[in-house]
Amino acid sequence: LFLGIYLAALLDNGLIITAIACDHRLHTPMYFFLLNLSILDLGSISTTVPKSMANSLRDTRAISYSGCAAQVFFIVFFILAEYFLLTVMAYDRFVAICRPLHYATLMGSRACVKMAAAAWGTGFLNAVLHTAGTFSIPLCQGNAVEQFFCEIAQILKLSCSDSYLREAGVIVVSACLVLGCFIFIVLSYVQIFTAVLRIPSEQGRHKAFSTCLPHMVVVSLFVSTIIFAHLKPPSISSPALDLVMAVLYSVVPPAVNPLIYSMRNKELKDALRK
Repeated sequence: LFLGIYLAALLDNGLIITAIACDHRLHTPMYFFLLNLSILDLGSISTTVPKSMANSLRDTRAISYSGCAAQVFFIVFFILAEYFLLTVMAYDRFVAICRPLHYATLMGSRACVKMAAAAWGTGFLNAVLHTAGTFSIPLCQGNAVEQFFCEIAQILKLSCSDSYLREAGVIVVSACLVLGCFIFIVLSYVQIFTAVLRIPSEQGRHKAFSTCLPHMVVVSLFVSTIIFAHLKPPSISSPALDLVMAVLYSVVPPAVNPLIYSMRNKELKDALRK
């Protein structure tokens, strides 16, 4: 199952990266951000799935301490950078639909590079803080992580009772940042839909919706699975449910994001056919 999902993610994202890089008609801000999203998707799924498959083939569950730290760093880096990039993509759609006359000024090539770099940089900084915070904690509850990759929540369960407060503080700061981005995305889409409903022609409304709906689906899938995975009540928590939720937020999105974005996008479909 993991091999099938991983190969699909490699193929889908690889095709999108190649199509956008090779077709000059797709050298626009929206596709530049989509290219970055595909790279991040490839990174996030490659951090967890290959190691899990290798362990399965060797019939072992072992991972080195440094390997575990690297997994925590890269999974936090790729997932948070992707989330911040989705926030930037919401801003891009907001400017395109609500401020079309200012689009070329606000979304110039230099501005797009700066916004993408900010998303990658914020993800990197958060990953450094989380990895340092998690692995500075003494572990008193053994060394068995109940997950198919090194997940911070599972590692914290192995910590001594009061020693995880530093990492808890970093988590709170990250959660506030994520909440701020989520509010920004929601407000952007409220204004986008208000503007779209004012468009007189049905064809214009359809075109506007077709560029925004894939982004909304991706954001909803991404945010809902992560929130449920980490904020679900302890009463319904179980190893099997934790595993399913981890797969839903770390393995499924990289495989389905390219399909969601290309399904209703004629320009991307034409580029892929070429």
